[in-house]
Amino acid sequence: MVQLNFFEQKDFPGVNYALDEDQMRYTATAEQALKKIEERKDTLAFPITIFEDENPCGFLVLDFGSDKLELTDNKQAMLLRSFSVNPELQGKGIGKAAMIKVDEFVRENFKDCDEIVLAVNQNNIAAYQLYRNTGYHYEGKTKIGRSGPQYIMYKKL
Repeated sequence: MVQLNFFEQKDFPGVNYALDEDQMRYTATAEQALKKIEERKDTLAFPITIFEDENPCGFLVLDFGSDKLELTDNKQAMLLRSFSVNPELQGKGIGKAAMIKVDEFVRENFKDCDEIVLAVNQNNIAAYQLYRNTGYHYEGKTKIGRSGPQYIMYKKL
């Protein structure tokens, strides 16, 4: 069973997996994301551990910082970023289950949030399909990311 919890340092060994070169073009590792959060001057980014049967197996960040305003005008929105699942466990539905659980997690822990936004590289077809299949919408808005054009997607809560 897939669950989400706020990241704790004890989760690090389970989320400190290597991503292949292709995945590294599209997302940050947990280590990279945690370092960026630590360097920030705010407390608006929340690292989240994805668990399968109580074992850490994935990672994402829920971010209320100003970066979200590049994707939406909604000040109550949250930016989902740095999403990954351990490559050894991919293809088992963990990513899909985690993306579905994000809604409930956000509603429980961030009551003022009414929208989740994300940007996905146009060449990252698997991720785009995952987000579409878990209720995210793309309405033609794009931006240029570090690895090329990205679709801006959102989900109203």
